[in-house]
Parts: sequence; structure tokens; C-alpha cells
Amino acid sequence: MSFDVVFLGVGDSFSERYSPTSLLLRQGDFQLAVDCPDGYRRVLAEARAKAGLQLDLADIDDVLLTHVHGDHMNGLEGVAFFKRFAQGRKLRLHASAEVHDVVWPQRLVGSMGVLFDGVRPVPLGYEDYFEPHTLPWGAPTRVGPFTVTTRRTRHHVPTSALLVAGEGGVLGYSADAAFDPDLVAFLDRADVIIHETNLGPAHTDLGALLALPERVKAKLRLVHYPDAFDVDGCALRCAREGDVLTVTSPK
Repeated sequence: MSFDVVFLGVGDSFSERYSPTSLLLRQGDFQLAVDCPDGYRRVLAEARAKAGLQLDLADIDDVLLTHVHGDHMNGLEGVAFFKRFAQGRKLRLHASAEVHDVVWPQRLVGSMGVLFDGVRPVPLGYEDYFEPHTLPWGAPTRVGPFTVTTRRTRHHVPTSALLVAGEGGVLGYSADAAFDPDLVAFLDRADVIIHETNLGPAHTDLGALLALPERVKAKLRLVHYPDAFDVDGCALRCAREGDVLTVTSPK
């Protein structure tokens, strides 16, 4: 018993080599997109070619948005338009209350708030495109077959780290985060930990992760690294685009 994580992208917002970091969680017929970078259908197509999996936006109806920085959400407009026009349905959007409060009025309304219907402009609102679901901090919440628990990270804007319990295992994901021993303790409940590493005070320096206990380091997979990061020479395992990680508890 297990579930899979597909690494759609592993880079940061400045990358020329990689797509921005995003994940796709798959259990049975249910798929949960974690973050939604620009050109999301292209990102899916590239991961599909690398992973050898059938990855199609038409089959993804749930997006979990960790925060509102562009490299994590710029594809949301295109995905919501695809759902509305190509499939005639809304996108289920899972996020903290802080993200829901700003994602429409501060990020999306300018391009999505009015549509031309062939005769006249028609005003539209958040819930014309999205079915919003709030992830309360620290409280386990069902998202399809998964149970998701969030913890706020130390970052520029409200950002959700995740514990995702699925069939047979638990995944931990730091999202964007400055190094925080309390966050590591939260994620250490998981069987596998996906953790970011990058430059600057709002991200985690590799040295801090290298100093963690061996037991914790054995569970780590690194993402959100810059182009110059030495993936092949790193002492910790680095995820690569198109990798498929099976999450399962040790027997």
C-alpha cells in the first residue's frame, strides 16, 4: 500500500534549467497538484515524457496552493480557464485562509474578473472559477483520499508546509521555508521529506540540512535548488524532474 509523488519541477523562480518546483500526488484515480507554475500543461507534458506516465490536465481537478509567489501560482489562471472553457467545471483550490484572502483580489481579478461573451463584458468572481477549500493551520483536513496537515513556514508571505497522509505512508513537504528546527520536527513525522534548499534568508541553506541527524537526512529529497546547485555532487539526495517517488511506511 502506497501513493506516488511525481516531481513536475525542481527549480526556483530564476531557473533557466528547470521548471519551478511543483508536485503531483497520485493515489488511485485521484490526483492532487501541489502548486501550479506558469505553463502548467507544458510542465505536465515534460514530466509525462520523463516519467512515462499519463499526465493530463483534464484529469486534475484539485490544486493545493502553498503560497502566492509567482513561481508557485502563475499557472493558476490558465488552469482555471481550461477547466471553465474546455471542461465546463470549477477547479477545487485548497489553501490557507491567508492565501484565499489575496489570491483573487490581489493576483487574479485583473485578468479574470471580466470576460467578453461575444456581446458584452460579463463580470465574474472567485467562485465562478474556483471551489475554494480552506486548510486550517495544524488541523488535519481531508483532500480526496489524503489527510493534509499544514504548518506555517518562515517565509516572505504566508506559506504552508505539509504533512500528507495517504494509503500506506506519510509525505512531508517544506514548501518555501527558511531553516527552522521546529519545522523539521513537524516534517520528521513523515516517511519521506521533500525539503527546499536555496539562497537568501527566506530559504534553507544546504549546510543546515547537512547538519541534521543521519536518520533525518536519509529521508530527505531536495527541491527548489538554483541552477548552479551541484546535484550530482550533493551529499543529500536531490529530486529530478520526472522522478516518481513512492511513499510507503517501512515494514
